[in-house]
Amino acid sequence: MFEKLYIKLLMNFVYFVDYTNKKKILNYFRSKLKDVFLVAIDVGTHKGETIDFFLDNFNIKQIYCCEPNSEVFSELNKKKKYQDEKIKLFNLGLGQLNEEKQLSILRDSSSSTLNPFNENSKYFKRKKKILNYFSYSDEFIAKKELVKILKTSDFINQNLIQNIDVLKIDTEGYEYKILKGINNNQFKFIKFIYFEHHYDLMLNKGYKFRDINDFLVEKGFKKSFKIKMKFRKTFEYIYENKI
Repeated sequence: MFEKLYIKLLMNFVYFVDYTNKKKILNYFRSKLKDVFLVAIDVGTHKGETIDFFLDNFNIKQIYCCEPNSEVFSELNKKKKYQDEKIKLFNLGLGQLNEEKQLSILRDSSSSTLNPFNENSKYFKRKKKILNYFSYSDEFIAKKELVKILKTSDFINQNLIQNIDVLKIDTEGYEYKILKGINNNQFKFIKFIYFEHHYDLMLNKGYKFRDINDFLVEKGFKKSFKIKMKFRKTFEYIYENKI
């Protein structure tokens, strides 16, 4: 019981320190998407933080929300404020291939990942110590779940999405594979790509930031916003389509 309270307080603290960053991101999007009836894809919806961000501040036409964690998705699906025809919820992840993968679910569910951990990294050891501070268990991963991954291009086609104002990706090191799953002709219909990138080496991602940057530049995008998340070796980026 006390462990759950500790994790909740820890996450509330994280959301609090991220508040100033979110204000700057909000101001950026307001300058770019004023009077737009927004179409967004939210990959890694978690508990609806990005849904709320857009609902509270923009005119919404449609938000497509992907969350592979079945327990988190169930909680999300029960919330009355998301029982809206403008919000479509999907219990799956997006990626480069149609497949099933193991999702490692941490006590801090926002850090759950499809990637293997680098247990020798300093950040892994520090995070494990913080998350397990009030736990009787020494396990870092609370449980694992086999989840459905749909190729990004197939998701776009199946839902007949013809334009995307914002593609938001927060998937703990799976961003590059999600982007690689988009067909070349689909990139020209995406205005902004908004994602996190971790530099802390806790995850074995198999790619570096320059791989994402070079890939998006090749597709006609330009980095137009960057901000560091406090107390973490993590940055948030926004790339704008220049074609």
